[in-house]
Amino acid sequence: MTAEARGRRLLPGGRTAVERKWPESNSALPEERKPGKLGSSPAPGPAPCRGHVSGAVTYLRPCGVRGAVAGLLLLGTRCVPCVRCASAEAGSASCGAMARVWQQPFLNVFRHFKVDEWKRSTKEGDVAAVTDKTLKCTVYRVRGAVSASNYIQLPKTSTQSLGLTGRYLYVLFRPLPAKHFVIHLDVSTEDSQVIRVSFSNLFKEFKSTATWLQFPFICEAGTPREGVAFPGARWTCLQLDLHDILLVYLQRCYSHLKGVRLCASMLVRSLYTSDLCFDPAITVAEARRSKLPVTPIPREMAFPVPKGESWHDRYVHIRFPSGSSHVPSELVQKSGFPPEAAGRVPRLLPSPGACSKPARDSRARVIQKHDPTASRWATSMPRPLPEVSVSCERSEVSRVVGPSDCIQEPSAWVEATDEHASGDGLHVSACQPTVEPVAPEDTAPHGPPGGKQSLPEAALGKKRFQQRSFLPDPILRLKGVVGFGGHSTKWALWALDGAAVVYPCHAVVVALRVETREQRLFLGHTDKVSALALDGSSSLLASAQARPHSMLRLWDFQTGSCLALFRSPVHTISSLSFSNNGELLCGVGKDRHGRTTVLVWGMAQLGRGGEAVILAKAHSDADVQAFEIAAFDEARMASCGRGSVRLWRLRGGALRSCAVDLGEHHTLEFTDLAFGPAQNGHTLYVCSRSGHILEIDHQRMAVRHARRLLPLQTPRGPLAPKRTFSSGPGIAINSLSVSRSACAVGSEDGYLRLWPLDFSSVLLEAEHEGPVSSVRVSPGGLRVLSTTSSGHLGFLDIPSQEYRLLVRSHTAPVLALATERSRGQLATVSQDRTVRVWDLATLQQLYDFTSPEEAPRAVAFHPTQPTFFCGFSSGAVRSFSLEAAEVLVEHRCHRGAITGLAASPDGRFLFSACSRGALAQYHSGAPRCRVLRVAANVVCQEACPSSSILAVSEDSCLLAFVGPSKYTVSIVDTASLDELLRVNVSALDLAGSCLDSAVALCFGPSPPSHLLVSTSSNTIAVLDARSGHMVRELSCGNPAACASLALSADGRFLLTAAERAVRLWDYAMQAGLSCQVCATPPPQVYIGHSEPVRAVAFTPDQQQLLSVGDAIFLWDILVPREGWSPGSVQGAPGPPPTCEAGPGAGELEGVAAGARGAPRQVSESPPVLPPQPGLCAGPPEDFDGALFPSDRSRGPEDLHQASGPSVLVQKEAGRAGDGACGVTGGPWDLGRRPHPCGWPSVCSTVGARARRPARPNSYRHFTARYKASSPAQGLSLPPAGDEWLRLKAVVGYNGNGRTNLVWSPDTGFFAYTCGCLVVVEDLHSGAQQHWLGHPEEISTLALSHDAQVLASASGRSGAASRCQIRLWDVPRGSCRQLLSHHDTAVQALAFSLDDRLLITLGDCGDGTLALWSTATCELLSSTRLPEPVHGMAFSPWHTGELACVGQGILTLQLLWGQAGDVSLQAHREPVPEELGGCELSSLCYGAAPLLYCGSNEGQVCVWDTRAGCCFLAWEADEGEIGVLLCSGTWLVSGSNTRRLRLWAVGAVPELRRRGSGARSSSVFLERELTLDGAVVSAVFHDSMDMGVVGTTAGTLWYISWAEGTSTRLISGHRSKVNEVAFSPDESHCATCSDDGSVRVWCVASTELLIQFQVLSQSCLCLAWSPQSCGCPEEQHVAAGYSDGTLRVFSIPRSAVELKMYPHTAALTALAFSADGQTIVSGDKDGLVAVSHLRTGMTFRVLSDHRGAPICTLQSTRKECGDFGAEGTDLWLAASGDQRVSVWASDWLRDHCELVDWLSFPAPSLAEVVLAAPWAQGPRPPPCTVPPQVPSCLPPSLAAFCPWDPALLVCAGLGVSPEVAFYSLRQKQVVEKIPLPFFAVSMSLSPGAHLVAIGFSERMVRLLDCASGTVQDFAGHDDSVQLCRFAPSAQLLFTAAHSEILVWEVTGH
Repeated sequence: MTAEARGRRLLPGGRTAVERKWPESNSALPEERKPGKLGSSPAPGPAPCRGHVSGAVTYLRPCGVRGAVAGLLLLGTRCVPCVRCASAEAGSASCGAMARVWQQPFLNVFRHFKVDEWKRSTKEGDVAAVTDKTLKCTVYRVRGAVSASNYIQLPKTSTQSLGLTGRYLYVLFRPLPAKHFVIHLDVSTEDSQVIRVSFSNLFKEFKSTATWLQFPFICEAGTPREGVAFPGARWTCLQLDLHDILLVYLQRCYSHLKGVRLCASMLVRSLYTSDLCFDPAITVAEARRSKLPVTPIPREMAFPVPKGESWHDRYVHIRFPSGSSHVPSELVQKSGFPPEAAGRVPRLLPSPGACSKPARDSRARVIQKHDPTASRWATSMPRPLPEVSVSCERSEVSRVVGPSDCIQEPSAWVEATDEHASGDGLHVSACQPTVEPVAPEDTAPHGPPGGKQSLPEAALGKKRFQQRSFLPDPILRLKGVVGFGGHSTKWALWALDGAAVVYPCHAVVVALRVETREQRLFLGHTDKVSALALDGSSSLLASAQARPHSMLRLWDFQTGSCLALFRSPVHTISSLSFSNNGELLCGVGKDRHGRTTVLVWGMAQLGRGGEAVILAKAHSDADVQAFEIAAFDEARMASCGRGSVRLWRLRGGALRSCAVDLGEHHTLEFTDLAFGPAQNGHTLYVCSRSGHILEIDHQRMAVRHARRLLPLQTPRGPLAPKRTFSSGPGIAINSLSVSRSACAVGSEDGYLRLWPLDFSSVLLEAEHEGPVSSVRVSPGGLRVLSTTSSGHLGFLDIPSQEYRLLVRSHTAPVLALATERSRGQLATVSQDRTVRVWDLATLQQLYDFTSPEEAPRAVAFHPTQPTFFCGFSSGAVRSFSLEAAEVLVEHRCHRGAITGLAASPDGRFLFSACSRGALAQYHSGAPRCRVLRVAANVVCQEACPSSSILAVSEDSCLLAFVGPSKYTVSIVDTASLDELLRVNVSALDLAGSCLDSAVALCFGPSPPSHLLVSTSSNTIAVLDARSGHMVRELSCGNPAACASLALSADGRFLLTAAERAVRLWDYAMQAGLSCQVCATPPPQVYIGHSEPVRAVAFTPDQQQLLSVGDAIFLWDILVPREGWSPGSVQGAPGPPPTCEAGPGAGELEGVAAGARGAPRQVSESPPVLPPQPGLCAGPPEDFDGALFPSDRSRGPEDLHQASGPSVLVQKEAGRAGDGACGVTGGPWDLGRRPHPCGWPSVCSTVGARARRPARPNSYRHFTARYKASSPAQGLSLPPAGDEWLRLKAVVGYNGNGRTNLVWSPDTGFFAYTCGCLVVVEDLHSGAQQHWLGHPEEISTLALSHDAQVLASASGRSGAASRCQIRLWDVPRGSCRQLLSHHDTAVQALAFSLDDRLLITLGDCGDGTLALWSTATCELLSSTRLPEPVHGMAFSPWHTGELACVGQGILTLQLLWGQAGDVSLQAHREPVPEELGGCELSSLCYGAAPLLYCGSNEGQVCVWDTRAGCCFLAWEADEGEIGVLLCSGTWLVSGSNTRRLRLWAVGAVPELRRRGSGARSSSVFLERELTLDGAVVSAVFHDSMDMGVVGTTAGTLWYISWAEGTSTRLISGHRSKVNEVAFSPDESHCATCSDDGSVRVWCVASTELLIQFQVLSQSCLCLAWSPQSCGCPEEQHVAAGYSDGTLRVFSIPRSAVELKMYPHTAALTALAFSADGQTIVSGDKDGLVAVSHLRTGMTFRVLSDHRGAPICTLQSTRKECGDFGAEGTDLWLAASGDQRVSVWASDWLRDHCELVDWLSFPAPSLAEVVLAAPWAQGPRPPPCTVPPQVPSCLPPSLAAFCPWDPALLVCAGLGVSPEVAFYSLRQKQVVEKIPLPFFAVSMSLSPGAHLVAIGFSERMVRLLDCASGTVQDFAGHDDSVQLCRFAPSAQLLFTAAHSEILVWEVTGH
């Protein structure tokens, strides 16, 4: 046996591998090669491959690999070819094969490297081996507070390498509860670049650099802190495709895995690598039965699954990227994953689109899950579509997912794909759920997209899956484009055969066949194409785009496939040139220093799987306007530019140039060049802007001849404007092209001239409509292609002497479009001041109307006559005749620019709107239309010109428009213009800080009559055009609002435009899904535009659609004409699926606000999965109809035969919360269909609590305000009695709460909530008590009837898994008991009549009703409700009876057992049909036995509780009634329309006796008050003559019905408070907020005195004028706003005194000078402006901090020394880039001098993330934009020290959290005091040496600088963004969001 044979070991399958050892001395070779060892070449050269080393070799080292692990061959990368290898490719193959063979079929990394011995691996921190009960084996536990200090690392040091070559890495781990974890992978590429790939639930968004990829890992989307693992986290098999990760995100080739670091906190079993894609859930038996190519997971890697259980019930499997392996749909269907498996699972949130920038919209982050809960919809990367005329082969592109907001950053998706066929549109399916992208050939309707079916779809079954599919996918194909140029109009090339021309159309490259006008489209660029080049054989096409910097694409011109995609090292490439054989490509551009750079790429390896490589690079000081490679010698090139002509030569890998001696022509500006034919020695021809044409001998480098083109006569007449645009007698020549016998010249005077090569006379000339920008002679020399700067492309046919125009286009963005039905025409208006009419069939221009004096803004066709209408910027509306091509009539009834035009479909009326708010109506039925009416101030004056600002219904009866303000939409009658309806779209979010505005409108087909409104919050509201009710709401998912929308004639498709993308929605399916049982399909997103899309429309035949912006795009809809009827096409959605649970479509449409009320979001429930064999064959084993185990004799059929007035509801003992709870049979099942399996569909299964239903359509439900912070742990709380701060007052009321106000008139107890505080206030004196204890925002309150116990409830915090309910002892003011039961939030609390019981109702996510004993505080019963409940109340007549309202009335009777247990007897009554499909939202008991209920549509209905029926109802409001109170003969109703009404209901008991004959005419409205927000809380005296009401605006009102008045009791900001400023005497203070208000308060009583409100702006900073201003009585407050304005308010006059615009960006800081005459302001761009208070003039602007927002400005008198500078004031500015500047100034002398400049190092992102909870909180809601990288840094805080003016106190600066004291005299930091976290606010006490610091951790720290002691104080429920000491130093104001706490400083 040979030595080699003895070293082999047998592998599975009979294979062998060589196993050799490294010498002991080299057992841990570092990455740097150790020289002098046997088998390794001397450093630094690479080691030779095996077989190329002479002599005996003891061990092997693969070529190109520099590291090793002891005892193993370091193999796993492809052999790097070296000069000593005879065959580099052979060496690579042999080394690569040997490298992988010993790692097959898989490798247990932990076992192989003996992690338990820790010799070749290392552990740091708390790492221990423990036994896991689930896996029943030893695992490693890694835990610790800081991930970077607790980890397992392989190999031992970072200089070593694992050398693992497996494509897949399997990580078997489990996250620890409530902790973060991090996984770092160091991956090496084939070019030896090490890439760090990190996965962590600490990351909030995808980030990418050239060497680091960060992927967020979300453990669960509903946990208290999203991303942190929940307590029941499961073991996870994370499968990472390292090859695809590098290829997709960085375009690099994977070589091997170098190192792994597993950081706290997690349990990890092991790591495995393999080239095989294992499926952990598929057993070997299942794989064999399925007969599919699936690889089951090896037994060693498998997780144990108990018999009878499913793998997915216990574990989680994640593949990333998702497309790296494909599970056949047949196998998935056979697996039969149960719906119960839809639990909490981790999710990877990759964003491959953001390769260079962080993702901008966490709303768009992709959820890709391969587990039973995965959804089928996902975002996908751009990919190729089929071509129009040439079939393209399938390109092997890795399938990845990406965010929808990639549409906003096209530079990202360019780098995410490396192969793209030329197609007809780039399609991105963009939505939050997940979808699998498809290849071009997958568009045929033969199966689901991508050939893959996700697990929930398998559970639904194939038929149901096809009903939900939006097929075909993609459903659009780009058919053609109308446009030319974009970046430049000089690029147009001939193909070799002369039958086609190639030109750019913005971001699209078009190949147009000359004879047939057929287009082939090359798609892939995301910005305008700046240069084109074709090689000599027309096989290679090169194109470069402008941004990102010179991204180049190389195309196979014949097939249209993209061969290569790479970035050049220069900025925008202005010129490209191919060598004749296509092996060289030259490009010219500018580098980052502005130098001209010439690059030469080699293309030799491009077709063999290689890449384009840079062969040479040269810089030149000469200008280069044109560059060309000589056809006769590829090593020779020439260039020309301003004052230079240079000849270049490539030799020996170097590119050198030499200037041609131009002599007297050295000052000319040369524009183009061309090499002549061989017969004249390849003369170089160069043209210039002065009309010169030079013939240059390139060998002698001298000018041979010089000629000049001169005009024959002075241009005059109509041709004068286009003859010449240059000075001087010569005609500027822009381009020339030379053939064998002629030279074509294109000049500025608009002529194309053809000359012989001796230039003796003109052979031919063709006149154009604009300057000729380029000419190209065809390869045959018989045609001359020319382009013009006016957007024309055509050619001159020399034999026939005819000129044919190929392309006409707009030269500026297209603003609007209109289509005509009968003739198939399209009209467009553009910023180039032209109106053009096109033929839709041929895309050729028919008419062109030019308006040089006024710009066209809008266009509309007449439906029946051959005319169209156009509106202009002057206000004129003109009617054009298409037959006579002239203006028929002109109307000038508008004084402003036209913003919209719309014609009624019946042709009777035309409507126009202008920027002055006027609406005009025309009679357009006659040949010459005339004005009928003009209404002033009805249309929004702020609206931008849009084709969607006016909309006419299909029946020509209704006209909708945005107005009178941008926050409202009005619907009027088209004939009379009478207003029928006005909808306030700004009230979509009742508690929102930003007002929502309407952007675009569109009517749907009738019936039903729907109006679609696009809003500024990126949503589309579907409104009922008759009532204004919101039917549903569609989320666009992108940051930009939808600028235009259109609905197909049959309502099948919805087309929207936002930014550069076009989105197509399956609108019919969206309507069908209103039953809330199916997942809403997302739109398909298509890109291709390089500028924002201005308008979209369907063609008249509905088979195509149009989008206009930079150009005109025509898209084919890939659904046959017969497929427009639902269900007739395979893949086309059929009728909406039948709902088995939940309201129907009709009911849902009825659930909305009133006509003038606030529209609300309609949320949809998660899908209810239909039964599958083996999953839901029958009812649960012990199910007996009463929903708790008892009598087993009943079968499923008995459930539908049950009768009787009531049924029992399951009692939940203790915490049996996961049992099945609900109510069935009898009254509960009224109106519901039976479940197909034979048991009620409302019944929950074991995992019911994990599936959270969507939020119901009622504003009554509490939604906690989003908080990006979490409370701190381990506070330094002061001992009792020694506190330095005492909470004195709370300013504000939480309008976000519900029923969070209580008042006992008998005892005078009055309490409300603010944040997490319960505020008890004396209504007479105003004194407050504050009850602290809740960690989160309090949702609701309840007071016992004897006013001795107060119950309060708050949401769960990060430290607790359930909500807190606190019972307070009212007389003592202390917490008596803490209760915890509900999972999400508590919606309502109620005490029984005898106060013995407390009932708590969880919100829609919890769905439980809990009953407590107030005596023992024990949980007596817990019931899960099967449908949302909006309100509840105990009966005032029966102790054990309560009622709940929702979709009906549920009456619950308490039944007490002998053992003291409690059960509930339920009876349900549905809503009467007379009320429509509404839901009951509120209730209150009246006189026995009456129960009043309010609905979400504004009705009040009265129920007879004895008879169980509703006998009376009346319309009480136009919106949802959220509050009802009744006492005696009076009823109070409050709604979301801000109305509070008092009703006289004394006659109602008498009406009860009449039964169904009762009429509401006996109910009278006595009083009505309109408040400042929706009514959320109310409490009244028993006499109902007075009470207190709370609104969503954060205001408490005292109501007196006797006087009919409302008095403000408590008032606060409704949005984030940004600043507090004090008057010099401290009698008043002012606050400003994001709600745009400035409020002035009395400091002593905290009463609101004055309020200044600015709509639609946020007030970000504030300053009060100092006392030294000369006139103490003239007090001013200066406020800075988000639009850059600065307003000065006079406090004595309560008026605006001055408004100025010192900035164009938002103001972020303000300060008065010491004398009060000057204002210093800073903005978010870093500019500091100095303005006079009296004149408002800005006289100085400082830009030293440009680039970072100004965080702090402070000015003080210069009292100590001069610090080396002159001036009267000393002021500082701190910016967000960690810089502080100190200045001395004397503004009266206009003097300002820099005193000092401080720059601090910024903390690293990891440190900030670890220390700053604002980057750790849960994922923001859809309307919240996550912070970007710069905003993650803490604010830069700086202030002058009051007790030592020479000191500067800084916080938030530096790499660690600390307070730094900087001496202006010593110029250094003299003291540092560490902080536990980074500070977000700071204030220095003017008295004692105290510093108040606010943290994002919801705490305030008081720091005594004299003693160094600290005290921490809690009380806020969010980040403390503001701390301010009062001038007397006796008070401290702190603010968190909208709440303001006033602290009294004691002991100092």
